[in-house]
Amino acid sequence: MDVRHIRAFTITELVVVVAIVAVLASVSVAAFSMITARAKSARCMNQLRQIGGALNLYLGDHQMILPELVAAREDRDEEAPAIDNTLDVYLGEDARVFRCPADSTGLAEKTGTSYFWNSLLNGQRATALDFLGLKAGDAGIPVVSDKENFHRYIGHEVNVLYADGHVDKELRFQVGEGE
Repeated sequence: MDVRHIRAFTITELVVVVAIVAVLASVSVAAFSMITARAKSARCMNQLRQIGGALNLYLGDHQMILPELVAAREDRDEEAPAIDNTLDVYLGEDARVFRCPADSTGLAEKTGTSYFWNSLLNGQRATALDFLGLKAGDAGIPVVSDKENFHRYIGHEVNVLYADGHVDKELRFQVGEGE
């Protein structure tokens, strides 16, 4: 008699394989989520740079005087001047620049933008800014930032466009001691 021995997986081996696959899947989902969050933050930073470019064009047309804008609107239908309805003409047709890719709450759709304007700079000459003791030329004068902490999942709260044109991942400024 010819008896063939059939080799098969045991139930224990199958459970171990399934467990390993599940662990690998959960790790890769977490890694993919982190990569996606970092990409959204990078796109947000790029959009802030574009807003900075639009602001520079605005300044060129307005004798280097910053616009007088509300910090934020409650509703996009309000007539108040804000960054999205003032700088839009300098950005062309791409209104998506005013929506942070990480804005999952629909804030941009409701208010017109995901970004906050530093209204303490309203009407100031760009070459002579004064913000809480910081003067034009000093690093650290925030101009536009995220309205909310859209990027908290990757270790920082907000992206910020500064007056010197750079964009950073955190709001950082220091007022000189004794001032």
